[in-house]
Amino acid sequence: MTPTIEPVTGTLGAEVRGVDLNAPLPTALGEALRAALAAHHVLFFRGQHLEIARQKQVTELFGPLLTLPYVVPMADEPQVIRVLKKAEERGGGVFGGNWHSDFSFLETPPVGSVLSAVTVPPYGGDTVWANMVAAYEALPAELKAAVEGRGAIHTGKPYGAAHAPPPDQRSGASIRMTRGDPEADRERVKPAVLTHPESGRRALFVNPTYTTRLEGLSEAASEPILAALYAHCIRPEFCCRYRWQAGDLVVWDNRTTMHYAVNDYDGFDRLLYRTAFAARPA
Repeated sequence: MTPTIEPVTGTLGAEVRGVDLNAPLPTALGEALRAALAAHHVLFFRGQHLEIARQKQVTELFGPLLTLPYVVPMADEPQVIRVLKKAEERGGGVFGGNWHSDFSFLETPPVGSVLSAVTVPPYGGDTVWANMVAAYEALPAELKAAVEGRGAIHTGKPYGAAHAPPPDQRSGASIRMTRGDPEADRERVKPAVLTHPESGRRALFVNPTYTTRLEGLSEAASEPILAALYAHCIRPEFCCRYRWQAGDLVVWDNRTTMHYAVNDYDGFDRLLYRTAFAARPA
């Protein structure tokens, strides 16, 4: 299989065509897809309809499978999260319904994530990604100076006690999470600007779900700087909004993107399966 890579915006995302992910996955295909991911940050595969076992195999093309904390996985698949919102779950929040990079507060966050769509609403339920490389490169000088060489403090706010979201903003009963865990409030320092180990490009690594402040500053002093960064990062020219179809599979790099699940489909079922991967051994 020789994939055809077609960009879907000027800065972010590419559709991969000419690939059947249910067929044998040769080494050369993995190499080509990893290179495409480094170049485009998000890859879209239409009409794949993968079984869970196959999704795990595809995930391993990009890196070792991870088992993540705080979100209860499938009973017989500890590395798979069932991302479900049922039609009767009206109002309130949705899983992933704020800008974030998956589990950035962990000591070793996942370098990438995979979603496979099973059931999608007739409209709504899109996902939006933001290119944090392009956002960094276009930062105004004063904002770039504020983050250059500085750490950012990340905590597991949705799962801890100090910053837990109010009940009316939490995802519905179909997603079970561990909440109120003091360990999730532990502060971890990440570089506010990281260098991607494969592409060598620099990317902002802050997000409103898990970043609480900038190193050396209080939360109050950090707030206007972070707010300005977030407003800059989600400008339309840095973003790609994807309309799901059943059978689609999407892979993204958590080091160079943020993403946001749009919660505009009350009254409809939506089911996707999520896996995550770590960095490949050097």
